[in-house]
Amino acid sequence: MELPLDYPTLRIIWWLLLGVLLAGFAIMDGFDLGLASLLPFAARSDDDRRLLINAIGPVWEGNQVWLILGAGAIFAAWPAIYAAAFSGFYAAMFLVLAALILRPVGFKFRSKVPDPRWRAVWDWALFVGGAVPALVLGVAVGNALQGVPFTFDDRLLSHYHGGLIGLLNPFALLAGLVSLTMLAQHGAAFGASKTMGLASDRLARLGSRAGVLAALLFALAGVWLSAGIDGYAIVGKAVIDGPSNPMLKAAARTPGAWLANYGHWPVLVLVPLVGLAGLLAAAALLGKLRRPRAATLASGLGIAGVVATVGVSMFPFILPSSMEPKASLTVWDASSSHLTLFVMLCATLIFMPIVLLYTAWVYRVLRGKLDQQAIAAEENSY
Repeated sequence: MELPLDYPTLRIIWWLLLGVLLAGFAIMDGFDLGLASLLPFAARSDDDRRLLINAIGPVWEGNQVWLILGAGAIFAAWPAIYAAAFSGFYAAMFLVLAALILRPVGFKFRSKVPDPRWRAVWDWALFVGGAVPALVLGVAVGNALQGVPFTFDDRLLSHYHGGLIGLLNPFALLAGLVSLTMLAQHGAAFGASKTMGLASDRLARLGSRAGVLAALLFALAGVWLSAGIDGYAIVGKAVIDGPSNPMLKAAARTPGAWLANYGHWPVLVLVPLVGLAGLLAAAALLGKLRRPRAATLASGLGIAGVVATVGVSMFPFILPSSMEPKASLTVWDASSSHLTLFVMLCATLIFMPIVLLYTAWVYRVLRGKLDQQAIAAEENSY
């Protein structure tokens, strides 16, 4: 059957959609994670903590749809990447899921008992549920940029040759701190835009500092990546319309390879600059300007720039192999079939606008600020 879009074009479209879904998760669920990670520092009393928890309480479940969409897209459109990444990062993903499980339990049980010790336990559970995923997911990205120790056997089954401790290397931890600080800024901006009083002021101050720190760490990671970490490059001409078999190509670790795309298309330099500008603009808007809504938009733009920087730097690689470079997974050899990608694209074009419209409607209905009096009067508040 002749399809209206050729195979290479569909692969590029799904690479772009994967980036959109990952950025969407980082932006939409990122402020939930970030605000939870700031809970012990921005709230000085039980009333303050209830105020911050209620700022994200009505929306955090809907925001996690982006995590499900991202994981589902990887599973269906990039099955080889799903298999290699989720087996290689199994222990790390277990930590993320265990931490995420603490969030619904913390939201539901925290206010069931008025005992301060009971509430303190669940406050720290919510902190872990926010900080650990933000840190570990950044660590995973840092390892992907360096290459992951996996190979394929004769049946194209992936085999991972590493462990959790090996993932905690210096550059990966730096990437994790970039993730944690930029999501903390995003959460602080959203929380400050939804609340009033001293808690809002503390969030603004913390968010401004976190944004400056995130920008500095992001710049440091870029310098380190360009000067001290080898990238990966396809040796010879890339076969963009071939079968999804990574072992058919030749690839090698090459110094400076992650900068090659910027040399071929200089306009791509705008991508990391957008990331830096967004983080710094949000820091300024949370500082003396005290415009948290604008800061939320700016930090979201910064997060999108940071996520896109990783994608455009690594293209066409998605998950390089540090043990056997030719086994690295790329846009051209790790996707599902031509027909599968087309059918999935049709479904995405139908359902993605529905998700976006519903999300916009929810945030419109829930617009406005919270105060402690409103929370005390509402029986269903957290």
